[in-house]
Amino acid sequence: MNIVFLGPPGAGKGTHAQRLMKELGIPQISTGDMFRRAIREQTPTGLDAKRYIDKGELVPDEVVVAMVKERLAEPDCQHGYILDGFPRTVAQAEALDQIAHIDVALNIDTPDDIIIDRLSGRRVCAECGGTYHTSLLKEDKCPACGGAVYQRDDDKPETVTNRLAVYQEKTAPLIDYYQKKGILSTADCRGTIEENYRAVKAALEAKKQ
Repeated sequence: MNIVFLGPPGAGKGTHAQRLMKELGIPQISTGDMFRRAIREQTPTGLDAKRYIDKGELVPDEVVVAMVKERLAEPDCQHGYILDGFPRTVAQAEALDQIAHIDVALNIDTPDDIIIDRLSGRRVCAECGGTYHTSLLKEDKCPACGGAVYQRDDDKPETVTNRLAVYQEKTAPLIDYYQKKGILSTADCRGTIEENYRAVKAALEAKKQ
């Protein structure tokens, strides 16, 4: 099953995709993770992308599409995959249609006020990459490995506001795009992580029927 996850930044796409990946035995393809790795390794693509990501803007389509095309050609994608963070524009969705067949576009619907609270309180471990919310941290250390945690530039309140504005302008139209194609399914994700994951599973099951 080839799945696209839609939803604003901080909606939980990555969290649910990782769990679903294990259940279905298919890879999660996160363009955000791929770009962060490139930035960390200071590749030319990573350095170019960093200029946009740090301001909460979208990376140019041609860079993202080429990267995704290469990834989908790898052997582990032949029996299905979860695209997390791509496509982000209708133009990207149209480009994706030229290189892949998508079975379900799952819209993770989450209100802006919940998004802002989640992202502005998110902290990432510099050592193992674990992600936590300040409400669950007793100190500025990773509960898993003891490494220092930090706030990503794109999680700072002023950048979050801009990211949501960009989402509404560029990415939200994808909901209508996939609705017209007849493959959209929506999960109401304003509850706990477990409640939201059950909603995601139910939305996928509804589309299988």
